[in-house]
Formats: sequence, C-alpha cells, structure tokens
Amino acid sequence: MTSFQDHLARVKARIREVSPEEVAANLKSGAPMVLVDVRERDEIENGFLPTANLLGRGHLEAKIASVAHVADAPIVVYCAGGVRSAMAAAALQDMGYTHVRSMAGGFTRWARAGLPVKTRKSLTQSQTARYSRHLLMPEVGEEGQLKLLDAKVLLIGAGGLGSPAAVYLAAAGVGTLGLVDGDAVDMSNLQRQILHAEDRVGMPKVESALKMLRGINSDIDIRTYATRIDSGNVLDIFKDYDIIVDGCDNFPTRYLVNDACYMLGKTNVHGSIFRFEGQVTVFKPGTDGPCYRCLYPEPPPPGMAPSCAEAGVLGVLPGIIGVAQAIEVVKVALDIGKPLVGRLLTFDALQMKFRDLKIRRDPDCPLCGEQPTIKELIDYELFCSMSKD
Repeated sequence: MTSFQDHLARVKARIREVSPEEVAANLKSGAPMVLVDVRERDEIENGFLPTANLLGRGHLEAKIASVAHVADAPIVVYCAGGVRSAMAAAALQDMGYTHVRSMAGGFTRWARAGLPVKTRKSLTQSQTARYSRHLLMPEVGEEGQLKLLDAKVLLIGAGGLGSPAAVYLAAAGVGTLGLVDGDAVDMSNLQRQILHAEDRVGMPKVESALKMLRGINSDIDIRTYATRIDSGNVLDIFKDYDIIVDGCDNFPTRYLVNDACYMLGKTNVHGSIFRFEGQVTVFKPGTDGPCYRCLYPEPPPPGMAPSCAEAGVLGVLPGIIGVAQAIEVVKVALDIGKPLVGRLLTFDALQMKFRDLKIRRDPDCPLCGEQPTIKELIDYELFCSMSKD
C-alpha cells in the first residue's frame, strides 16, 4: 500500500511544473496558454488568475475539451497549493494532452508574490437553482451564466418576433432586457404574440410584456420604451445595449436599426416573417460579414412587399424565428458556436425546410463598403417610399 506522499511524489515525477512568475510572464506577453483553475467554488470567491477557465477538479475531465480543443494545447493547471493541480495535470496527460504543466505553489504562492488577481461576482443560491441546467453545460457553466446576467439586449418590437425572443431571453437570465414598442395590444395580436393576453387588450404592449416577463424572471432588469424609434431617438436608446434584436415589421425601421447598429458598433440579430416563411441572420460590425444594406440595397417598391397585417402570417411561425433569434443572442453573448454572420437562415413552414445561405459584404455598400457615403442617419420613411426604377 502506497502512502499519499509517495503517490504525490510519483505524480510530480511524471509531470512538469511551472512557477507563478513564468505564468505571469506568459500572460503579459500574450503567449498561447489555456489556464485552468481546478479549485472549488468557495475558493474562487477569494480571487483567481486573469483569463483562467474555472472548471473545478470534479468536472475537469468532462469539461477540458471545451477550452483545450487540440491535444497539444499549452495547458497550465493550478489549485490552492499545487497538489490537486499536479493530480489534474497527470489526469490530463492520461487523456492524451501532451503539453500540460502544473503551477507550483498554486494560487497561494501567486497571491503572496503580489501577482494580479481577478475577482468576480458569483451566483446566488437562488440563481444557482434557477440556472442549474446551464451550469451543467461546459459551454455555459457558471462563468457563462454570469456573462448572460451581465448582457444588455434590446428588442425592437414586442410583437410576433419579440414575444418568443423576450420570453426565452428572460428565462435564460439575460440580465438587462429592453423593449421598444409604441403600439397597444390588439385582439388580432393574440394569434401569435405570446407576450400578451385577452385581459390586456388595449394596454401598451411594453406594459403587457413587462407583466408577462416579470412573472417569468423577477431577477432581471427589464426596461421599457413606449415609443417608436426614429432617427432622433435611436442612437440614444441603443447606446446602453450590447445586442439589438430586430423584430420590426416595416422597411424604414429595418434600415434605421441597421444603420444605427453599424454606426454604434452594435450586433444586430435580424429576423423577419411573411405568411409561411421566415429568415434570421446576424449583422456584426467589425467582421467580414455584410449589413442589411448589402442584403437589400433598396427597399421594394410600395405595395410589392405587403405587411403581415395585409398578407397574414401563420400564428406559430414567429415562434420558430423568434427563438432562433434568441439562440443567436445567447451565442453572441457567450462567444460560443458559429453565429449567423455572413449567413442567412431561411425557413419554409409548408415544406418544413431550413436553408442556410451564404451572404457577403458588398464592397459598394453605401454604409459598410469600401467607400461609404452614408455618414449619418437619413429620412428612412422618404427613402422607403421613393419609387425604384
């Protein structure tokens, strides 16, 4: 029978260790390094190393692939004093990782050396229970849930698309949700706009939405704007949000949202619906992807693209498209997966068929092209009402 000390000595003989000073130098230089903290949650409350992935020893083997994607990834593991990290390094080597090191002395030695320590908020007991299914997922976990709680998302429209998007984003724990809508609830809305109910017909939509969302998640901040956005208020409303969800139903507002997002550097998660069809894409400034003007350089002539009020819409269709928008918001907020940047997802409900189409930035686009001509917001109502030859 082997003593723990003998076992630890054998483990340390087969792994490599690195000093806190070497780790700090790598962080400062920007050298590639996957830094993994294997301590327990209560230990992390006292601080952790900048850029560290907080995995916990109990979940390390299950979660390591989410942060170290290749076998030769340079991994540094640390704990409180260097014992658990040594065991963890050996376990990762047994899994096939070839460039794993344990930080000697752990967080204790790091802190005593006066090296940078990062602190963070932690989930409350109630939040841990509410978001427990997220916490089980390596791609989300507690760190991801905290990102969602810090996210600020603005929904344009509390109607067909805004309803399912708002419901799921509130349930997911997006910490700040803004809703912009100047309309009141109408009986015809209830066929598809699940934020509203019969007893709220005639109530401003943002008030009705607030009542519904408060019942889903009282833990988040919900801000309402009982107005229509225009060139005079859009920049002021958008500036405090990270992601804009475009669920509007008219071309002037779509172009306005697009231009304002581009000028402010905000991600625009766009969706639209018509009868049995819908589409979703993500316009993200600063990438090679397009903007809305690249996809639709000019609005259609008046009468060629009737609204849902004129042509109708299948009541369940907004659920598909609005939820797809919510998924894209979560992916962007967590920086996971592959958002629909440069891609247009279309859906045909009659055929129950999705298509994923590539869309590219137009170098001649007047907004995001190589020689842009649009420098400020324009008169969008006039732009969309002009006849096109």
